[in-house]
Amino acid sequence: MVSDSQAPKGVHADDQKWKVEDALRRAKWWYSTFHTVTAMIGAGVLSLPYAMAYLGWGPGAMVLFVSWCMTLNTMWQMIQLHECVPGTRFDRYIDLGRYAFGEKLGPWIVLPQQLIVQVGCDIVYIVTGGKCMKKFMEMACVNCVQIRQSYWIVMFGSIHFFLSQLPNFNSVAGVSLAAAVMSLSYSTIAWAGSLSRGRMENVSYAYKKTSVEDSMFRVFNALGQISFAYAGHAVALEIQATIPSTPAKPSRIPMWKGAVAAYFINAVCYFPVAFIGYWAFGQDVEDNILLNLQRPAWLIASANLMVVIHVIGSYQVYAMPVFDMMERMMMKRFNFRQGFCLRIITRSAYVVFTIFVGVTFPFFGDLLGFFGGFGFAPTSYFLPSVMWLVIKKPKRFSGKWLINWASIFIGVFIMLASTVGGLRNIIADASTYTFYT
Repeated sequence: MVSDSQAPKGVHADDQKWKVEDALRRAKWWYSTFHTVTAMIGAGVLSLPYAMAYLGWGPGAMVLFVSWCMTLNTMWQMIQLHECVPGTRFDRYIDLGRYAFGEKLGPWIVLPQQLIVQVGCDIVYIVTGGKCMKKFMEMACVNCVQIRQSYWIVMFGSIHFFLSQLPNFNSVAGVSLAAAVMSLSYSTIAWAGSLSRGRMENVSYAYKKTSVEDSMFRVFNALGQISFAYAGHAVALEIQATIPSTPAKPSRIPMWKGAVAAYFINAVCYFPVAFIGYWAFGQDVEDNILLNLQRPAWLIASANLMVVIHVIGSYQVYAMPVFDMMERMMMKRFNFRQGFCLRIITRSAYVVFTIFVGVTFPFFGDLLGFFGGFGFAPTSYFLPSVMWLVIKKPKRFSGKWLINWASIFIGVFIMLASTVGGLRNIIADASTYTFYT
């Protein structure tokens, strides 16, 4: 049985030096707001009308609302568990995993899921950034020579060779704030542009006409796209680690305040984009709603540029924990010294990897579905509930016990269905795609 007085299993002596120094824990509650907004509201919001096209009005609205409630609850659980042992702060997801599941099992449960989320997001953001840069230039300069999409993805990825050298979360606070503002702005343009355009002629809200098999897999993929839109949990503990904590004012208070503000912004962005975008274009909506909007050209071009700025910040928010893990491994196994040389080797290698995968598989909607199911469903929907049951041990058949088990069953179903649907769609779309064009 796990008790509050038990020494945490997840904290190693050699890991203590990697804990965030108290002097660096100076973030305010609004830092957590824009970091969470940047991590959560990203490329996924633009695909919500497309997911609605496969789910329909009733099921689509229900999945969106239930996901919002479920992930807000699991975010609260993560925030509470950050300091569930007095005097100890679990600054990383893997630390909490070790404490909940044990020294050997914890990393195998938590680390793969967290890496899938973080690396998967960065790959999707590389693709999104490149595509939106291409769209912006085509609308801003109609007479310019057209450049291949692959080149745009590479150009966008190259920005991160420089930004990735920023040392920690606090150093990317300005980038993250700009990204959060951009996400709210382009989401507003997406739904306001759809509303001002009005419903297209002969709009249809019937399910897309396709084979029964393809329709089933596309529905599964739509669940993954919605899962992808509810992110942030994979870096929640790392964000909370930047907030100071005292017995009188523990970090969970400002962190929860920031998370509630972030979820309010989330609702303001997600629900109008999903419902108004689907209302305007029906089953003919694209997997990126901005592609359906052409007028006014300057506004839609600006929205694409905003997406570019936003995913620049989002990439860094998700990459920072990966950089920390890679540098930790290089120091432990190869005796590298911490510093600029280590950063430029490990972080540049990571950027190259995400660019390569993004150029090879630039399937925006399919990537959202696959990574949303394979990574986001566990980390956002049910893994926090499992850890809550293990650590807090609520009374059997109590309200909290039932809510957590419901989250687990729903989350596991979404994970399995959307992973299968996303992978199948990637394979199907890749069969008709000419690579590196």
